[in-house]
Amino acid sequence: MAAPKNPPAEDLDFQMVFFEAILRENPGYFDALIALGEIYTKKGLYKKGLRIDKRLARLRPDNPIVHYNLACSHSLLGDLVSSFRAIERAISLGYDDIGFMCKDPDLSNLRKDDRFQELLLRMKQPAVPAEDQKCL
Repeated sequence: MAAPKNPPAEDLDFQMVFFEAILRENPGYFDALIALGEIYTKKGLYKKGLRIDKRLARLRPDNPIVHYNLACSHSLLGDLVSSFRAIERAISLGYDDIGFMCKDPDLSNLRKDDRFQELLLRMKQPAVPAEDQKCL
């Protein structure tokens, strides 16, 4: 049986308390931070989610998913400058799921900005081989 897409609020509250307790004992526990960040976002606690995502970015600075999630948190809070910075970092680290970016509700604010289409166009362009860069 598949897990429900949107767990009841009581389940999220229980999970939130559970993961917060784990993190008090082990503040750098990556998987608990990921779970708690997702819970905060589902509950609409975007500022708390952003704090978690910033912690994750310090713990795993080279993880594209961490930077993607950071972009989502900034977008949810309306900070498009920081959101673009984080999404560009995620892409530079290898994030390439354009389809998901185009429908992720957390990026809806970002998609309203003209720069988002420019970002997608840059992602779709193949990298120029080093030997061809001389003519650019």
